[in-house]
Amino acid sequence: MSRKVHFVGIGGAGLSAIARVMKQRGDTVSGSDRERSSFAQALEELGIPIVYGHRPENVSGADLVIASSAIPMDNVELRAAEAKDIPVLRRAAFLSELIAEQQAIAVAGTHGKTTTTGLIAWLLTQANRDPSFIVGGTLSNFDTNAQAGSGNYFVIEADEYDRMFLGLKPSIAVITNVEHDHPDCYPTFDSFRRAFAEFAAGVQDLLVVCQDDPGINSLPLPEIACIRYGLTADADWHAEEIRPNAVGGSDFLVFKHEQTLGLVRTRLPGAHNVLNTLAALVVGDYLGLEFKEMRETLTEFLGVGRRFEIIGEVAGVTIVDDYAHHPTEIKATLDGARQQYPDAEIWAVYQPHTFSRIRVLLPDFSDAFKACDHLIVTDIFASREQADGSIDSRVLVEKIDHPDVKYIGRLESAADYLLERVKGGSLVVTLSAGDGNRVGYRVLEGLTTEGGKGHV
Repeated sequence: MSRKVHFVGIGGAGLSAIARVMKQRGDTVSGSDRERSSFAQALEELGIPIVYGHRPENVSGADLVIASSAIPMDNVELRAAEAKDIPVLRRAAFLSELIAEQQAIAVAGTHGKTTTTGLIAWLLTQANRDPSFIVGGTLSNFDTNAQAGSGNYFVIEADEYDRMFLGLKPSIAVITNVEHDHPDCYPTFDSFRRAFAEFAAGVQDLLVVCQDDPGINSLPLPEIACIRYGLTADADWHAEEIRPNAVGGSDFLVFKHEQTLGLVRTRLPGAHNVLNTLAALVVGDYLGLEFKEMRETLTEFLGVGRRFEIIGEVAGVTIVDDYAHHPTEIKATLDGARQQYPDAEIWAVYQPHTFSRIRVLLPDFSDAFKACDHLIVTDIFASREQADGSIDSRVLVEKIDHPDVKYIGRLESAADYLLERVKGGSLVVTLSAGDGNRVGYRVLEGLTTEGGKGHV
């Protein structure tokens, strides 16, 4: 039965994906947010009405209100819904209902879950399984972050933030890695690890885990089928002879136990993406997909927006945007950049994300930037937090071990600094989970002006 569902904070990656799936399933969907995002704009193009600004009347006539975790309980729309006896659910509470009618495949992990979720969705789609999916970024092959399919499978990115993934009880789950993150939710690594152990305990049929990850190896895993993948020969599935290829990704041989399955070619750079691809292959194999067909399908996977996304190339300068913001992600991204562009002068622009993350993980940033030639660190993107004076980007810069690291707080100033220095053969990589990608677009615009160095 169709319902009228209103989303408060609809423009975020998580809530916009749910809204899209429900719209495609036949529900009447509306939403509100503070400002228009790319996700919100895509929903408007789908015919979903969105109001910018929160007002009590926005919830009128709704059968259900779903709110982002970023929306406080004293929000005027949530209070209006409560006054009208309209049920209000958070995303975490609603996800189990959303996926209940299909076989759920959930991908969790501190890093790599968006790409791995996208890979599995792509493999199933190309095998004519027509899955539903929710991904924390825009899949380039689909030009969307969500889809309501008619098949038996629902592939979902299992987000650990605010313990959202604990509402899922998937049939199949992948855990890519377990490394401390989101200290505003998980003050210690032990609290983070316990949440992943609880998630694993809820998996029904198959758990797929990375053999190489110390955090996963510290988890008490449930007594269900478990397949381990990695880059070492003692894993159930592993990769060998990893080499960069001509399309910017990696070629590697895949082994299942002692059996050589064959060569895989992807467009995704870096050893971390070899691991992500292995995880997707394990899931596909378990669901009955043929390795030969999966191998051919993988060559056409174009990745995820803001995951080593080339946003332009002007005057021999290539601009790449990446969502990396955790030290391990940064290192993997820059190592991948060096693999793909071995002779480039690499300029990295890092916008730190949240004060709590920088404060807790500060020592881990020391050697995260080794693969770049020059590093600019901008002001911290506060996101959901307030500055308390105990940490700032200057403290981070002092901790980073790099021969050319510079603090330039404002994004506009960072872009102007780059425009005076980049030259043909340079690679600019913006690393940000906030709006730090504005630097790359500003440099791109500046390079297209007269002489390539004009004001932007």
